Amino acid sequence: MTVVSVWAPRARSVALVIGGRALEMQALPGGWWQVETALAEHGVDYAFSLDGGAPLPDPRSPWQPYGVQAFSRFFDHARFVWHDEGWRQPPLGAAILYELHVGTFTPEGSFDGVVRKLDYLKDLGVSHIELMPVNSFSGGRGWGYDGVALYAPQEAYGGPEGLKRLVEACHLAGIGVILDVVYNHFGPEGSHLEAFGPYLSELHPVPWGKAVNFDGPDSDAVRAFFLGNARMWFEDYHVDGLRLDAVHAILDTSALHILEELAREAALLENTMGRQLCLIAESALNDPRLVRSPEAGGYGLDAQWSDDLHHALHTLLTGEQDGYYVDFGSLGDLAKALTSGFIYDGRYSRYRRRRHGRPFASFPGHRLLAYSQNHDQVGNRARGERLSRIVGIGRLKIAAALVLTSPFTPLIFQGEEWGASTPFQYFTDHQDKDLARAVREGRRKEFAAFGWEPEDVPDPQDFATFERSRLDWGEISKTPHDELLAWHRSLIALRRSEPDLRAGARPGVSFSEEEGWLSVRRGNVLVLCNLGAAARRIPLPSGAPRYVLLASCSSDVQLSVADATLMPETVVVLKIFNETAAGSATDRCRTPWRR
Repeated sequence: MTVVSVWAPRARSVALVIGGRALEMQALPGGWWQVETALAEHGVDYAFSLDGGAPLPDPRSPWQPYGVQAFSRFFDHARFVWHDEGWRQPPLGAAILYELHVGTFTPEGSFDGVVRKLDYLKDLGVSHIELMPVNSFSGGRGWGYDGVALYAPQEAYGGPEGLKRLVEACHLAGIGVILDVVYNHFGPEGSHLEAFGPYLSELHPVPWGKAVNFDGPDSDAVRAFFLGNARMWFEDYHVDGLRLDAVHAILDTSALHILEELAREAALLENTMGRQLCLIAESALNDPRLVRSPEAGGYGLDAQWSDDLHHALHTLLTGEQDGYYVDFGSLGDLAKALTSGFIYDGRYSRYRRRRHGRPFASFPGHRLLAYSQNHDQVGNRARGERLSRIVGIGRLKIAAALVLTSPFTPLIFQGEEWGASTPFQYFTDHQDKDLARAVREGRRKEFAAFGWEPEDVPDPQDFATFERSRLDWGEISKTPHDELLAWHRSLIALRRSEPDLRAGARPGVSFSEEEGWLSVRRGNVLVLCNLGAAARRIPLPSGAPRYVLLASCSSDVQLSVADATLMPETVVVLKIFNETAAGSATDRCRTPWRR
């Protein structure tokens, strides 16, 4: 016999619809209902009827094989036999993350398709994959951020079994798994949660409509819903971490903020499971409170994304200054991002027309994620074009070098490492025509601030928009993609082999705004970048012996006692020694050039 329960405080009666029968459920305190039955077995379909109404899927459904509007299906997690008992993920200070979208990463568009690319990812050298949301959403294609069945992995990707196979295969390959979860709203189509209870609140409006009810009447059960969801991913799917989407839209006035409570739950799970877990926030607030310890008034999360470094790097590489890029554009901004974490740490923002952020410099570098591309910064462009379609290979190599030698935890977006030519566009499969039209028109209006024309914006509902976003794996053996891939592999290998390049202490940075060069020193490793259009002489530490670890072009780099001469749009990584220089005043590369 199995006890089936559901929270439905608004209902006067609830029935479990299963096996062609409607079993009346017993009311319990707190708005809960339950029934005991032998029919609730693995693979059996079921739903709930509220007050004699039409069957509705379970808010905590573990499996939605027919889509989010249809019956749920019982799933017995104990049936899957795990073989990853000895797995322990590397700490964030030694991590290199790889963000991917299951539906477009491979031709199969499935969890099993990702499994077949694990040898490639292991050879690349990344430590973790970060999956864009895989919770069930309306239709067969989408980014995943409009999820409505948060406990059920998307059936089009392979469902619960497929996700378990992927996580286990990753662990056996020595790769961790971070899962992107959305706790700030529910999707606009296919959600029946409001029929069951007050999951949403009008107290705090968010861009997607009503906010999640984390602090209003009956919010205890809503908080438990999300805490239970996080616990399920850790316990039943063995994921190593969660990326928490847009936490600035998780609005909670409770004395114990839901993010702090989530961090507390994760810490308890670490003790019971005997392995390290991590929580990474995406936030637009530039607020170190997210990673500050609860004892010091923070929420106790492990790390957060940092858009400031991306924006500073992007504006320098592309020259774009529309929209929020108006706040960036100088080498001084990039230098501050590398040394302080946040550029906007209380500084006035022209884009926001107010001061923004707080200082982050006192925190270890690994508590910020650094990237030159991610799903948002690519996919939320009008055409979804990647950096590789905007700048040349020289600047792509500079971007990779600055991210992968930064003091922060680096993140690579799928295909970035070979300069994929395919875009990553915003795609949906909404069944409601009015909603589809609203999304289409809303996207076009949104991009007006960046100077893009409406005709530049692909139709999210068009299947071709999704198809265009699939990676073309045939590119990796072609020029110049193979050259850029080799460069990323070399940088990743260097980061893993050079202790000074691990995430942590802030670098020393010098630059010339006028000449367009930047010098970043991390311990005994020196990264020199020439972003200018002419050869530049970049000062070196006086009298220190050095040799080239990596260089982005095959031309010799001239090293003298006082400086290094770099060609335009090139980057060099040097090893610096503290001993007094000996021998010739001019050295050349003493290791093979790597491209």
